[in-house]
Order: sequence, then C-alpha cells, then structure tokens
Amino acid sequence: MDENKTPWQTLDKKEIYKNPWITVNHHNVITPNGNIGIYGTVNFSHTAIGIIVLDEEYNTYIVGQYRFPLNLYSWEIPEGGGEKGEDPLISAKRELSEECGIEARDWRLIQKFHLSNSVSNETGYLFIAQNLSYFDAHPDDNEELKIKKIPFKELFKMVLDGTITDAMTIMAVYKTNYLIQNKKI
Repeated sequence: MDENKTPWQTLDKKEIYKNPWITVNHHNVITPNGNIGIYGTVNFSHTAIGIIVLDEEYNTYIVGQYRFPLNLYSWEIPEGGGEKGEDPLISAKRELSEECGIEARDWRLIQKFHLSNSVSNETGYLFIAQNLSYFDAHPDDNEELKIKKIPFKELFKMVLDGTITDAMTIMAVYKTNYLIQNKKI
C-alpha cells in the first residue's frame, strides 16, 4: 500500500451543516476493499491550542468550565482555538492571556496532534509556557471560567485518577511529565 495515496474514492460529497466552527459533510464512497459505503466528516474551522503553564516551582494553572456537548463541568489546561493559517504560538499566547491573564517569555511546542481523526480533521498544538507575568484575565463573552493554581504533580494525579478527562489536557500532562522526569525542562 502506498502511504501517500488514499485507498478511498469519493463518489460525491454533500455539506449537511455549517456554522463558524465546524462543517459536517456526508460522503458517498468506495471503501478500500472496493465496497460502496458512506462516511461522515466534521471539518474544523480552527486549530486546537492547549497550554501547560509552569512557574518556577512547577505550579500550573487549570481552567474550569461547563462543557455543553458533554453536559458536565471540566477542569482543563488553558485551551482555545486559532485561526487556520495563524501561527499556533500567536494563538497560544492570546488564549493564555484571555483565559488566565498570564503572559510568558518562554514558549515550547511539545506536541502536534489530530483529535478524533476517524471523523475529524481537527489539528492541535500543545505548548509549555514559562517565565510568567500576571495580569487580569479577559475571557470571551460566552465563557464563564474558574482558574485554579495547583502543583503540576497534583494535575498529574488528576489525570491518573480520571478526574481529568479532556484529551488535550491528558496529552499535555503526560508529555510534560515525561519532559520533567527526564530533566528536559
């Protein structure tokens, strides 16, 4: 199999729904085994951004908010979206400032990823932010956020015990823990 060539054939595609954040499409396809089938895709208009904030004592900040699709309250790292084509670092700096009122002098990209790549094209970027300055947060009008400062070790435990279920937070915490344990930060 040629990894650079799709084994799927699209017969036709129909846009089912669109808003400023997503487009849902229905595809009639020929599958890799030659059968006629269907496929649904969700195309995201923005990139996903997540930030692990670390101060000098390895404290971090998490953001609590009610997540409408899950109908539950969620604690997460600061997260948001960036415009397609915008440098993800610019998006990360804006999100951290908006949600937490924090600016950082040192930034490190720790992971590029694809969420739910079986149905979605969402691409994301995870950063570590260090050497911090603090200001007033200014979240979006549609956000009601709580901000909590905790030791990174506590956040790691929250991931391990299942208190944290957000995929970006889990990825970022495991990657950051690896970097800390291997003295790379």
